[in-house]
Amino acid sequence: MKNLKNLSCQALCVSGLLASSLLGCTTQNKLPSAETAEIPAPKNVLFVLVDDLGIKDLSVEGSTFYETPNIDQLANKGVRFSQGYAASQVCSPSRASLLTGKYVTNHGVTTWIGDKFGKAWRERGRFDSHDPAPYKHVMDQSEVTLAEQFKSNGYNTFFAGKWHLGGKGSSPEDHGFDINVGGWDTGTPQGGYFSPYKNPKLKDGPNGESLTLRLAQETASYIEKQQGDKPFFAYLSFYAVHAPIQSSQALWQKYRDKAEQQALAKQHPRFEFDRRGVMRQIQDNPIFAGLVESMDNAVGLVLNKLKATGLDKNTIVVFTSDNGGLSSGDGLGTSSLPYRGGKGRQFEGGVRVPYYIYAPGMSANGSTVAMPVSGIDLYPTLLDLAGIKQDANHQLDGISLKPLLQEKTVGQVMANRPLFWHFPHYGNQGGEPSSMIRQGDWKLIYYHEDQRVELYNLVNDIGEQHDLAQQELAMTTSLKAKLDDWLLTTKAVFPQPNPEYDPRLRQAYLDKKRNSIPRLDKRHEAYLDKNFTPNNKWWGSEE
Repeated sequence: MKNLKNLSCQALCVSGLLASSLLGCTTQNKLPSAETAEIPAPKNVLFVLVDDLGIKDLSVEGSTFYETPNIDQLANKGVRFSQGYAASQVCSPSRASLLTGKYVTNHGVTTWIGDKFGKAWRERGRFDSHDPAPYKHVMDQSEVTLAEQFKSNGYNTFFAGKWHLGGKGSSPEDHGFDINVGGWDTGTPQGGYFSPYKNPKLKDGPNGESLTLRLAQETASYIEKQQGDKPFFAYLSFYAVHAPIQSSQALWQKYRDKAEQQALAKQHPRFEFDRRGVMRQIQDNPIFAGLVESMDNAVGLVLNKLKATGLDKNTIVVFTSDNGGLSSGDGLGTSSLPYRGGKGRQFEGGVRVPYYIYAPGMSANGSTVAMPVSGIDLYPTLLDLAGIKQDANHQLDGISLKPLLQEKTVGQVMANRPLFWHFPHYGNQGGEPSSMIRQGDWKLIYYHEDQRVELYNLVNDIGEQHDLAQQELAMTTSLKAKLDDWLLTTKAVFPQPNPEYDPRLRQAYLDKKRNSIPRLDKRHEAYLDKNFTPNNKWWGSEE
């Protein structure tokens, strides 16, 4: 890949860069492209969102087990943001942030829709010290979504796949999408990944048809029809790679053999316990690998249709995920190492995601940008690239990344802005009620149960193993003050103490989870057995 900056900064502008070093590159070296004539904005937008895809679940991001050539090609063709973040560590809040350009505290969906809160949480038998905070169970009609912005500016709009932002009255059709294929209130593919789908918004295909490829084919068919005067905004939101972890027999066989060739079964440990749950340490699940490849094939199908129709020449393509990977809970499908944690967790593995933008004519295409960016930035970025003025009544928290796509100099405020997260809940995967701030090289986590803080230097300690809160008191105090101010300003809602809390019962629950590791290891070892057959016989896809 070419670098964004001139040769004097070439060694600094790479993934994992200190934000302060990036700032030095951008403020000290005016780029020639800033003087270049503006390129007309592309008309069309293809937004590809994958469910639960971790930052290490792609070969372009370093996986040596999964194979994702189509996504790799898109990442290399466009601009790869090496420090891309989801707005939340779970799905519904992050998805609402993508469509509104707002932090979760400002749209109110702070956990996955359907999650229990308050006293009802105690029924789950996890014996936590606090009752999770209440939250909005739909994305409000008052929100001006990205789809509504494009639609009001003459675009055809299309949605396919997972929605999970509300049912009747808050469906894709209620939020600006002309066509909805497969999007309804649930966040899980109810029939699994092969037809029949048990989805009221998606007609069943032949038995064994792949859900992932079907959604791609529906999107490709829609694109093929878009040859008129009106531009389109197409939002392909895969159910993959969310649980249940399923694949075709052929892909399972391919990755079972690959795991054997790489001697992955001999690597140990496969699982470790980290605070509140079990975490996968190795990428060796052949079923999950097959699900990832199926998703990559589906992405390739849509991108090939863009090229075949010639629409690739004026179509912006965005690719990202709604949260970190499935290293804990939800099938324990993958590992996010060297990042700590995964989906539902407050660590980097829970919020770092693939984040790629390809916009025809942008001078930064083919390069990597190390500035931290968030899912909230995609809303203003796409409007900016399309030449659409933001709705004055819809307040955005994100910023346009167009200057970075054009290799223009950015100011200190943009390069060193803080990013925030708020999750006043307990993740199914072991996440703790917490709020976070990332600024420059530093990340501070505040825990609502006991008011403690942790401080990590992400450049020196990407695995978040060394808490520096006591050693770096000035930085801790500064970041905590900024986080407190943000929580107050955005009127954040907090968990409340559980009056029935018994620490002995919680410890017993955690011990039970810790003691489950041998059983889990035996189950996942069976996936690599030559005679493995799934109990519910979900083989059958023709992919």
